[in-house]
Amino acid sequence: MKNYFENKVIWITGASSGIGEACAYIFSKQNAYLILTALEEDLLQQVKEKCLQYGAQDVYVLTADLSQLDSLEQLAEKAWRTIGRIDLLYNNAGISQRATTIDTNFEVIKKIMDTNYFAPVILTKTILPKMIENGGGQIAVTTSISGKFGFPLRSIYSSSKYALYGFFETIDAEYFNKNIHVTFVCPGRVQTKISFYALEKDGKPHGKFDPGQAKGISSEQAAKKIIHALEIKKSEILVGKNEIIMVYIKRFFPKLCRKIVRRMKTL
Repeated sequence: MKNYFENKVIWITGASSGIGEACAYIFSKQNAYLILTALEEDLLQQVKEKCLQYGAQDVYVLTADLSQLDSLEQLAEKAWRTIGRIDLLYNNAGISQRATTIDTNFEVIKKIMDTNYFAPVILTKTILPKMIENGGGQIAVTTSISGKFGFPLRSIYSSSKYALYGFFETIDAEYFNKNIHVTFVCPGRVQTKISFYALEKDGKPHGKFDPGQAKGISSEQAAKKIIHALEIKKSEILVGKNEIIMVYIKRFFPKLCRKIVRRMKTL
């Protein structure tokens, strides 16, 4: 399955850095067609050039602010028309939080939910019927271990990731027999800029890398695991180090999980 994605059309959101960028390079080495979306045009152009050097068949850049929901159906239509199909939609973009529940402004709550939950819903609802008409396809979504259990300073981020499970598990149940395959990408600590761009209570960027984040696996290591999971159409892939065990503690020992989370360092 070395070149499983050769000639396939892959749309990645959050492709300007981190996991999205690292996955784009691996897809490129398998000679895929890529559509890259993020907010930063200059960074996307840099990723595009590297993708072409690595062997991508072609690369298209569609910049967008995914928190602007009114424009997303049009964005998805444009992405589909770019090549005439999408074989894999990877809903990877997201924004995190660094504030207590009481202190977090509602504008911040809305922006996080719009970007992390409603944006993937709109993009998927637009692309899904076209995929089905085209014979099927794959949908991947980046969740988080924070979507498995609540975590201090992440109430809205955690909520948005919980919500993704409900929506995309239903997509799997409803359309699996239409040749639609859903993969949940569930990262723990990965060395990305997510903590740097995380929103504080008033919407300002956190502006620094959390110590825990710095100890995580690299984006490149994460991408290799993710691509393999997509190749074999795995339902879910947990990506991280020892922190991943918390998912299993929550599943089998929920009361213990709560006790551990209460004592965790929040950054």
